[in-house]
Amino acid sequence: MLTYSLVDLHGKSLYQYLYDCIRSDIQNGVLSPGEKLPSKRAFAKNLGVSVITIESTYAQLMAEGYIVSEARRGFFVADIHGQFLPVSDKTDLVKEDTQTAVLYDLVSNRTLTDNFPFATWTRLMRRLIHEEAPALLQIPPAGGVIKLREAIAKHLRDFRQITAEPSQIIIGAGSEYLYGLLVQLLGRDKLYALETPGYQKVRQVYAAQDVEVVSIPMDEKGIRPDCLRDSHGDVLQISPSHHFPTGIVTPVSRRYELLAWANENNNRFILEDDFDSELRLSGSPIPALFSIDVSDKVIYLNTFTKTLSPTVRISYMVLPPPLAKRFYEELGFYACTVSNFEQYTLAHFISEGFFEKHIGRMRKHYRSLRDQLLEALSQTFPPGSIRIKEEEAGLHFLLDLNTTLSDEALKQKAGARGIRISFLSDYQDGSQEADFSTHTAVLSYSGLHQEDIPSIVRGLYEAWRSQR
Repeated sequence: MLTYSLVDLHGKSLYQYLYDCIRSDIQNGVLSPGEKLPSKRAFAKNLGVSVITIESTYAQLMAEGYIVSEARRGFFVADIHGQFLPVSDKTDLVKEDTQTAVLYDLVSNRTLTDNFPFATWTRLMRRLIHEEAPALLQIPPAGGVIKLREAIAKHLRDFRQITAEPSQIIIGAGSEYLYGLLVQLLGRDKLYALETPGYQKVRQVYAAQDVEVVSIPMDEKGIRPDCLRDSHGDVLQISPSHHFPTGIVTPVSRRYELLAWANENNNRFILEDDFDSELRLSGSPIPALFSIDVSDKVIYLNTFTKTLSPTVRISYMVLPPPLAKRFYEELGFYACTVSNFEQYTLAHFISEGFFEKHIGRMRKHYRSLRDQLLEALSQTFPPGSIRIKEEEAGLHFLLDLNTTLSDEALKQKAGARGIRISFLSDYQDGSQEADFSTHTAVLSYSGLHQEDIPSIVRGLYEAWRSQR
């Protein structure tokens, strides 16, 4: 008689435990195809359990095809050969690619808990659930909730000198999703030109979209128009207001050169990624390239991941009117990928002035954090051993090092002290000769605590001082 020990059920219900035992025996060949199983009553009596438990176990095994029932004969093990994959060893399972834990991360963009407006966000969401419940459950248009697009349009007009109708604004769950839409809108047959050095995830996204990419080198003014023309690129993606990772701000003369390039061919477009323009720490924001485009050649992209949190997956793009019309004709069947709850909350967060106040508070916080970090570096490292560059905008700056060590060795020495750091060389695609110093660190400080700055700077100094 088939039997199993019921002394330790490993926290499972009796039915689940018996089901797992029999299924395992069938998969591993302990119970052979065609082998007869005990009747429900005999099996229940032998194990000292209720008939209902056995009935539930057999019913589940039958539903999944492990056993079969024959009238007046009973239950038999099914022939599952070729129907199920062998049980894999746990070491064969795909593991999520997780980053090694570090004490201090100077690479990733993060938001500290104290910097997110939880109280305001929660209050707005509760009010919306009470006052606008029906709207929260309505299916939004492909471009997103109209209230959010109206709020963004006003924000762009007031802050970025961009005049656009709400219908030109498309909401999406992260910039990566919007890149995918743009590839479909502009065409996979286009050659996409990217800055180098540059943000590597953009390159990965385009590769996943199966489009051809070409790298364009930069000089002190941004991407080089002569190299762009030689590349025969069709679609140019740039961050002219604050390039990552170099921090370069493209001057207006170079911007007009790029617009002239786009106007030379009807199929050319410029994707302007304005990812952290709100967080310029000194002076007025740099006007967007979109704001000086009169030929409908620029597509503007921005995100709330820098200003609010990387986990707030809300980004948007502003299409020129002809492309907006094409979007709704060709891709209007897509559903907006951001929930109404988040869209309405963000819409009110912007329209009621909370976003502007939040930006002001964040600028003050990040300016103080940056200044403390710069002061600690200048006081710790001897004169001439380092040089700070591009510290006026965004949430990172550059640190030139006077050293004989390679960038990889510098990273390893910092990593040994729990400090994760990157260099300009990490953002080269390898197809172009680097035009920048090979010993320039990129220091991102958005996720740092002020009290950790002395330990971070001291750790970097101890890691690198022997090779200055």
